[in-house]
Amino acid sequence: MNTRTAAALLCTTLAALLSTAPALAADKPGKPATGGLPDLTAEQLANAERVLTGKIACEFDQSVDISQGAKPGYFTVAFKGKKYTLTPEATTTGAVRLEDKKAGIVWLQIANKSMLMNSKAGQRMVDNCVHPSQKS
Repeated sequence: MNTRTAAALLCTTLAALLSTAPALAADKPGKPATGGLPDLTAEQLANAERVLTGKIACEFDQSVDISQGAKPGYFTVAFKGKKYTLTPEATTTGAVRLEDKKAGIVWLQIANKSMLMNSKAGQRMVDNCVHPSQKS
C-alpha cells in the first residue's frame, strides 16, 4: 500500500469514526477514570487484544505511551504529561479505536500507523505514531 492510498484510507476511516461518535458529556480532560469502572462487553474485550502497547514514537519527536489499565480491556494513554483512561469501541472499518468519551480523546490504530485525536476540538493531537510492529 503506497502512502497516498494509506492516507486516503486513514482520512476515510477517521471521518467515519468521528461522524458516528456519540455526543460527549463535558468533563475536565486529562483525568483518568478512577474506581467504579464498568465491565466491558465481550466485543470490547476482543478488540482490546489487538491494541498495541508500549511507548510509541510519533511525528515531531513526540510519543504516546499506552499501557494496560486498572481493569481488563481498559488502557491508560499518556501524552504530554496527561493520562487518559480509554476503552475499546467497535468499528465497521477494522481499525482499532480506543476512546475516553468524557474527555473526548480517541486513539485510532490502523495497519501502518496510529494517531491521537481530540474529538471535541475535531483535531489531531499527534499523528504518524508507529509501533515497531506497524513498520513495513
